[in-house]
Amino acid sequence: MTSIIAFFILGGAFFAAVSAIGVIRLPDVYSRLHAASKSSTLGVMMMMTGTFLYFWYIEGHVDSKLFLAVLFVFITGPVSAHMLSRSAFHADVEPAESTVLNELKRDEMREE
Repeated sequence: MTSIIAFFILGGAFFAAVSAIGVIRLPDVYSRLHAASKSSTLGVMMMMTGTFLYFWYIEGHVDSKLFLAVLFVFITGPVSAHMLSRSAFHADVEPAESTVLNELKRDEMREE
């Protein structure tokens, strides 16, 4: 059980580090939001799951607040990134030149 706890906590730290590197290295706001929402959400959820398992297995009590925090992060992280990227699109923030297909721009042009 200790190795499972260590797996979750170290895996969460890995995904949080990948998220931080992605926010620094990626070219545009849309890619950065993707890195910040997907991998950091998974990283935080894995660390909280490891902490939940630690308190359950080592300390002997269930901390329901950690379970609720995992659920809250799971719901709010991707939704906030989606809303921020939609706001950036409507504020005419251009994607990187390497973007191959812009589905949202194509959908907006159909409505006009």
